[in-house]
Amino acid sequence: MHLDMDAFFASVEQLDNPEWRGKPVIVGGYGERGVVCAASYEARKYGVHSAMPIVQARKLCPHGIYTATTRGRYLELSRKVMDVLHSYSPVIEKASIDEAYIDATGTEHLFGSPLELATSMKKGIYDSVGLTCSIGIAPVKFLAKIASDYNKPNGLYAIFENEVASFLAELPVRKIPGVGKKFVSKLDELGVTTCGQVLEYSAEFWERRFGKSGIALWQRASGIDDREVETATEAKSESAENTLHKDTLDKALLKKWLMRHADRVGQNQRKYGLKGRTITLKVKYSDFQSLTRSKTLPDPTNTTDVIYQVAADLLDAIDLVKPVRLIGLGLSNYDNSGVEQLNMLDHMQHGCSGVIRATEQQRRLDKALDAVRNKFGNKAICRGSLFKFKEDD
Repeated sequence: MHLDMDAFFASVEQLDNPEWRGKPVIVGGYGERGVVCAASYEARKYGVHSAMPIVQARKLCPHGIYTATTRGRYLELSRKVMDVLHSYSPVIEKASIDEAYIDATGTEHLFGSPLELATSMKKGIYDSVGLTCSIGIAPVKFLAKIASDYNKPNGLYAIFENEVASFLAELPVRKIPGVGKKFVSKLDELGVTTCGQVLEYSAEFWERRFGKSGIALWQRASGIDDREVETATEAKSESAENTLHKDTLDKALLKKWLMRHADRVGQNQRKYGLKGRTITLKVKYSDFQSLTRSKTLPDPTNTTDVIYQVAADLLDAIDLVKPVRLIGLGLSNYDNSGVEQLNMLDHMQHGCSGVIRATEQQRRLDKALDAVRNKFGNKAICRGSLFKFKEDD
């Protein structure tokens, strides 16, 4: 099964703001400079969709309700949704914040047929979080994902084993996950628009034509997908970034944002017991040219001040030749085998070798902030350096 929450971010905003229900709600990034993260189904009727510039969305739907993301709330409800799914099957693969794959093998004696199971899941999620979802049922993962997009919102669609061949025969190739616009245009040149037409050519033909991508296309058109539902996927990195309200050359303002991002990334890493060695700075100029700079530390870290200071040093080393429109940072190269060393002198963060390491005071500060936020929410307390910092500055 593939479960996909319906217009998740927008639906959460409508849930928390009942007066917005039934109205076009657009969740987006920052001011007029951002992009649409999610659009309610009422907004989609006007042509608004995710990844669309906010400026364009306002032209299409000037009377819509525009709101910023509330990521902490989305994560909270996402966890509740996953808890519901785990009450039905132990084999759950979280594909993103609002979607998951479920292996329903062997659940029939507990929950009935796959359709009965899916119906029960949908009710369980609605009772738990007050939101609807759509579920697709199929013998393999890619078909389940396609099926979940049918009958949205609040949909339920099943493709059974004996229906796979007929379903695929008429399925447009653009519906196959991973087949992008460029690939579709190349297939158009061959007169191939459906999976049935793909099978008019041999697997060898597709391999000669497109290599591994050609083989993958032929397999999907044949209904082949050997991927299993993976109960755990190893995290590789975490990042945070934002598009600024106005382009700027002000490094002091950019550093405020870096602290904001380091605070969020560090908090999440500590929550899941993760540490990384590599901190990466991302800068995008006003002309959309991007650059990244990275530094790898000898010791893994999840300390907010360390993540921030490394990113700030990387920023200081850059000669900003143009105004900046986006700033971000990331932590990667995870290594939980080592121990983050402590400074011998707590008042000195940069060691004699120039390496930045966490002080015991910084560790205690992180622990205290995490405890308050876990109990009272992320908005209950902030770091002094971010006091009175406004995200529309």
